[in-house]
Amino acid sequence: MVEIKEHSLNSVEKHVHMQKQYFKTGATRSKEFRVKMLETLEKQIKKNEEEISRALKLDLNKSESEAYVTEIGFLLEEIRFTMKHINRWMKPKKVKTAITHIGSKSYTIAEPYGVSLIIAPWNYPFQLQLAPLIGAIAAGNTAILKPSELTPNTSNILASIISEVFDPEYIAVLEGGIDTTTYLLEQPFDYIFFTGSVPVGKIVMKAAAKRLIPITLELGGKSPCIIDETANVELAVKRIAFGKLINAGQTCIAPDYLYVHKNVKEKFYMEFKKVIVEFYGENPIANEHFAKIVNERHFNRLTTYLSQGEILHGGRMDETSHKIEPTLIVPNSMTSEIMTEEIFGPILPMIEYEEIQEVIDFVTSRPKPLALYLFTKSESIEKQVTETISFGGGCINDTLMHIATPYLPFGGVGESGIGTYHGESSFHAFSHNKSILKQTNLFDFRFRYPHAENGLAKLKKLMK
Repeated sequence: MVEIKEHSLNSVEKHVHMQKQYFKTGATRSKEFRVKMLETLEKQIKKNEEEISRALKLDLNKSESEAYVTEIGFLLEEIRFTMKHINRWMKPKKVKTAITHIGSKSYTIAEPYGVSLIIAPWNYPFQLQLAPLIGAIAAGNTAILKPSELTPNTSNILASIISEVFDPEYIAVLEGGIDTTTYLLEQPFDYIFFTGSVPVGKIVMKAAAKRLIPITLELGGKSPCIIDETANVELAVKRIAFGKLINAGQTCIAPDYLYVHKNVKEKFYMEFKKVIVEFYGENPIANEHFAKIVNERHFNRLTTYLSQGEILHGGRMDETSHKIEPTLIVPNSMTSEIMTEEIFGPILPMIEYEEIQEVIDFVTSRPKPLALYLFTKSESIEKQVTETISFGGGCINDTLMHIATPYLPFGGVGESGIGTYHGESSFHAFSHNKSILKQTNLFDFRFRYPHAENGLAKLKKLMK
């Protein structure tokens, strides 16, 4: 078993102070420095690709291809995109000037916040630690990274990769559990970026509020997936199974429950059984490419859901490997845990519906989801769903893929999160847009001063 070192309060304070001092030197602000650091990170990821994949295999049983697509390759593409566009993002942005400010010029400057804290979850422990870091580097910040202690092998490789090429006064990895996280949240950071569960997100936000620290929260929730009667069911099932079962369902934007129109319910069910065999064989638990549940606690939590409905397909489990096969289930009650708690596993509740308004009423009666997926050929249904349900982001006729484009900001709303990132949004997440008005010295509006004759009348005329 890999050991995770817990940091003391003194160690945490020392790292934060060291980074505060380094940031004050201005070393992180130039474009050349930021690009060089991004290039360094890119080289480190490529150099350690095998070790990263091995760590993800040990922690989550991720296959090499899944590790590359969802973690390693994802980051390399994000770095390339950022380096391509960073020059434009950094340039001051000219904005229009009001008629009341004739002769002046207005612009905004994106400036770094300073010392940032990035807390990562365990489900995509490499990608979700470094994706925000790309934005922090691009925006000119320093960063302290806190990996999840539930994925110790990945935590160790992150610490090794970062410490090998980055000075801790610029970027540092502080491994540890709850104590280390608690000490970190007591520090005067300039920005906090947290990815994880809603309950822990509330703790992080409370700590940030005490110091009025700006924050991004990437949380989760129950993301609905709707299949209406016009959908291409065969294609829908494949794309839903892909989105639900990658990383054994341990994905914050995985479809959490299905609403299937009664006219296609039977076809969906039959197609689902076929696709599972096609993807993972007759015994998915024995398939080496099917990920495991991260630990015993989460495995036991998921197994309790299997008794909360009628299992249509799947339901088998293995305590030794912490695997649960893909399971389609009809919930006994809409108020049971399987329908009120985020599942975060390969179990998929299915509910039949007849009118789309039923679905809209149910989804809008619950906390706002991080994602929503709709499979339909009807533009009117698409318009009705997207305009009446609030959610972080999603797809029409697909799942998960909205997270894979750097041109779309990713984030939640309400209980599913605050703020967005990816691509340019990552740069702006770690930047403060400072507003500047540059006034002319060639002339002056004397009537704005208190002693001006008829000053108020002239001001009123100008401001009409």
